[in-house]
Amino acid sequence: MMPVITIDGPKITREQKAKLVKKLVTKASEILNIPEQHFVTSIKENDFDNIGNGTKLLSDRGE
Repeated sequence: MMPVITIDGPKITREQKAKLVKKLVTKASEILNIPEQHFVTSIKENDFDNIGNGTKLLSDRGE
């Protein structure tokens, strides 16, 4: 079984993505005792127009 790490968050730079994937996989590998190359990481970027909190879009809240 290949472990999957999914990040669902705001738009970030390519450099941030690379750093995030490296640190998450390294730590998960240590904790789970599974080789790093077995992990799959998926980054889903969201625009604030596509996220609601309560009854408002985040873009309408100025966040």
